Amino acid sequence: MTNEQTAVKATYFSIIGNACLALIKGMAGFFGNSYALIADAIESTTDIFASFLVLFGIKYSSRPADKNHPYGHGRAEPLITFIVVGFLITSATIIAYESISNIRTPHELPQSWTLLVLGAIIIWKEYSFRLVMRRSIETNSSSLKADAWHHRSDAITSVAAFVGISIALLLGKGYESADDWAALFASGFILFNAYLIFRPALGEIMDEHVYDDLIENIREVSTQVEGVIDTEKCFIRKAGMKYHVDLHAIVSGNISVREGHDISHKLQDRLLKELPELGHVLIHVEPDKYK
Repeated sequence: MTNEQTAVKATYFSIIGNACLALIKGMAGFFGNSYALIADAIESTTDIFASFLVLFGIKYSSRPADKNHPYGHGRAEPLITFIVVGFLITSATIIAYESISNIRTPHELPQSWTLLVLGAIIIWKEYSFRLVMRRSIETNSSSLKADAWHHRSDAITSVAAFVGISIALLLGKGYESADDWAALFASGFILFNAYLIFRPALGEIMDEHVYDDLIENIREVSTQVEGVIDTEKCFIRKAGMKYHVDLHAIVSGNISVREGHDISHKLQDRLLKELPELGHVLIHVEPDKYK
């Protein structure tokens, strides 16, 4: 299964899961007198649209290179991630606004059975987070990672709702708004997660240097190629699920241009074979200063 197929499959899992949970949370919140659950349902609803955006981003960013996009369409993925972050910020703002409104409005205590619903939701969302995050690491997908954090933030908001409803039920009259305070806390956590998702995507767009481990692997593979004495500069930029590499390889200064050209192609082929996560590999041949 290719990286694209793995990422698409994980995204469909998110879409179906979020759709079911949004319905369950909304009904449980309405009939169980819990705005924290309704807030959870709002977030799950925005997660559905966000997952559709992730699906579009994965499919579009996986399109092959063409005349106008010689490096492919991978940069579409962090752009989609920015939009997903916008969804998170919007849902957090709505939840915070409604929570504050409900805190100031007298209402009934939540129903005790809503805790059972929340317990099941917390377990499912944590499982979903771990599954999708594992797939994002396998595929090097930043937008899929954002989708995974949607699941984690959903799990945390559910935990906050569980705590808020438990306090309201244990302490009784006068503490009806405890679950609203929980929803308000959850909105702040969603905003924090939005930053955690936004920051790496921004680094990807700005070609931030954060690939030291991959550079070490590239240097190790390179020195195993016959004719390569050492490596010098190595720059990496990520686009979609691939890493594009500019590498300076040091060869003997006594060989011909043709021999240097052949070595560079052997090196390029070896890197693409040993490190399948690489996309374009540009080799610049440097003569050894001492030979």
